[in-house]
Amino acid sequence: MTRQICIVFGAGLLRPAPGTWGSALALGLGLVMFRFLGFPVLVLATAAVTALGFWAVSRELAATPDADPSEIVIDEVAGQWLALLFPAAAFWARGFEGWLPWPAPVAAFLFFRLFDIWKPWLVGRADARPGWQGVMLDDLWAGVFAGVATLAAAGLAHGLLM
Repeated sequence: MTRQICIVFGAGLLRPAPGTWGSALALGLGLVMFRFLGFPVLVLATAAVTALGFWAVSRELAATPDADPSEIVIDEVAGQWLALLFPAAAFWARGFEGWLPWPAPVAAFLFFRLFDIWKPWLVGRADARPGWQGVMLDDLWAGVFAGVATLAAAGLAHGLLM
């Protein structure tokens, strides 16, 4: 069961770039969750998938603690949902109900992939951690960076357009 959780029921087996496939799946699920179940459910789901990811990855990598197999994408789901929480929170706080307007989810996706691949500063430090914690932590930091970058880009765009 931990294997299925780690590969998100097969999404991690898609090629090429399984991390991007995992992030895309997470984005789609996150958007549907926000639209039909609301922001609080997205927050709870993000916390749950993060905890589940830490548990499943630690079990899956117990025999090979320094591995970071590309098919493990539960970390991308957790990080992508974390990135999506930032624009979702901004819209939810203003009473918005509906599909997150473009380009907010696209920006969250692109920024998350950028930081997950580039691995600047805390993302890279987390990725360098040995063992299963590094597998999860680098994507969570990438999610935070992506969320902040998404809000900053929205602020710049709206400030410049007004």
